[in-house]
Amino acid sequence: MKSETDADTPEAPRPHRPGMLAKLRSNFLTGIVIIAPIGLTLYLVWWAAGLIDGWVLPWVPQQYQPSQYIGFDVRGIGVLIFLVFAVIVGWIGKGLIGRSFIHWGERLVDRMPVVRSLYSGLKQIAETVLSQSDKNFEKACLVEYPRRGIWAIAFVSTDAKHELRAKVPVEERVLSVFLPTTPNPTSGFLLFVPAKDVIFLDMSVEDAAKLVISAGLVYPNGKAPKKPPQPAPVAAQ
Repeated sequence: MKSETDADTPEAPRPHRPGMLAKLRSNFLTGIVIIAPIGLTLYLVWWAAGLIDGWVLPWVPQQYQPSQYIGFDVRGIGVLIFLVFAVIVGWIGKGLIGRSFIHWGERLVDRMPVVRSLYSGLKQIAETVLSQSDKNFEKACLVEYPRRGIWAIAFVSTDAKHELRAKVPVEERVLSVFLPTTPNPTSGFLLFVPAKDVIFLDMSVEDAAKLVISAGLVYPNGKAPKKPPQPAPVAAQ
């Protein structure tokens, strides 16, 4: 027989088991999370290959078109032709004759008012994005933007120099900071901020970029950064 104490003690509620529809919904969402990045990546690669093919293949003579030999179009042939062409142009451009031809062409472009500005801007963008040098953002940081009390992730480019440093009315160090927009980090604002108003982050530039692109949904640096091991204390003699 149950005692009075046992009778007065309420039974623990049984755990609720998800139904069949809840399990199907969970499995469906998990499948979408797995399939979506793979599918979108393949689609973008396929789309980019078709776009480059549409630009390159019309310049190939009809008798040399790949479809003349295999009977059907193969997506990506234009990409291969473009890569080979770019390598050849780069090889020629590094030589004396190639450099002389490029300088002659740039002098010719400098005489064209509208074309000169367009070419100069595109050249600077290409050199910045595709440069093989080690120039890169130094650190991820926090700056108060667009007003005091609101913080935004930014990337430190370098110290302000020359006229910009001379014209900023502060005595301490001034940093040039790039503040990206979300979810497209390729656009943003170039700010010149006193170093005392910049909070440096321990997370890497890549992790901070993931945080910006995901609009704060992906936080890659969840754990505190590891500290270097401390030397063991020397035992007293």
